[in-house]
Amino acid sequence: MPNPNAIVSSFMRFDPPLDRAPAEMLRSEGGLSVELGGGRRVRFDPTNPSSAGFIQILEGLSKLRRPVYLEIDPATSVITRLLIPHVTRVLGIRPADQGGLDVELELSHARHILRRDLSDFAEMEQLLANAARSKQLLIVTEDDAHNIIDIRSFSPGDDWPLPPLPSPEFPPRLPWPRRWISWLIDWIRYWPFWPWCWCCMSMAKAQQTFNAMSATSCDPLTIPVPCIPFLYPDDGCWARAHEMCRLMINMGLSPRKVWIQGILHTATRNNPNCYVNWGWHVAPTLCVWGPMVFQTQTMVVDPSLFATPVSEMTWKSVQRDPSATLTETDASDYLWGATDPTYSQTDYYLAFYRLQLQLRATTPNGPPPYANCP
Repeated sequence: MPNPNAIVSSFMRFDPPLDRAPAEMLRSEGGLSVELGGGRRVRFDPTNPSSAGFIQILEGLSKLRRPVYLEIDPATSVITRLLIPHVTRVLGIRPADQGGLDVELELSHARHILRRDLSDFAEMEQLLANAARSKQLLIVTEDDAHNIIDIRSFSPGDDWPLPPLPSPEFPPRLPWPRRWISWLIDWIRYWPFWPWCWCCMSMAKAQQTFNAMSATSCDPLTIPVPCIPFLYPDDGCWARAHEMCRLMINMGLSPRKVWIQGILHTATRNNPNCYVNWGWHVAPTLCVWGPMVFQTQTMVVDPSLFATPVSEMTWKSVQRDPSATLTETDASDYLWGATDPTYSQTDYYLAFYRLQLQLRATTPNGPPPYANCP
């Protein structure tokens, strides 16, 4: 059964209303509380260094109309823990490498684990299985290591902010002979324009472009809009990639995208565990001249993993699945063939993952990057 001291609520109203800085509100006479769905009222602990961050995160979730998961001290009604759930459908369930279940969620490229040692494992497994068959929306809450700790059904209202997107389905890969012929046709098509082909650039310009993208990275404590949360590599890559493509197109460039699908395990200093696990990942690419005359190469721009543009093979190799597959698409492919021409969904999910980054910064581990990671 769910934690009796845990509340999941989509309704949040501060009392008194937020009209000053969170730290000042916490120190004010009477402190600060928040009313949740069902009339439940909980309080912020002014002595908890995380409380100011909790207030900002709750305010952000309220604006996005997303639910929050709160654990409460039953004696004082003080918030002791805050997590940001996924509102999602279950796409697949399979046995995990070290026991338990590996759960694939819609609109997420992270790998989510339901541990078998949970007291209510059987109940949650049944909820996931039923939802996978019925395509029912669930509120799935997990800890910072992506271990699922709470599952509840969800019925969206008419004002639910975003429609569901298509299920993951990579474009079919051409067989090798057809891929070779396609490459030859492109080579012949662009030959008259070489070496002045408008779609390619020097490595120096590619590095300048990479630096411009990296400069948009969020400060994890303040997450100023419209920063890109590269320091939260766990999830949201499709929104980061689409925003980078938008910025590159505004710079007069012609980016594309590369997608990888596999059982990915990637080292990073931006996760307290020093790694992230993905089922897939995506990043923008640029056409770059060299290293030989009349030769071009596709370089990946991924500030969540690197400090410089890298080849597709280098990008693939750090994700540690030799059997993973790569698929190239146009920059307009937002997610599984769906487009986002107004960037409204991109903005929405960037805001959501900014909050996840800010929440991570409020934990005892502090903000990334983490010095204990190699």
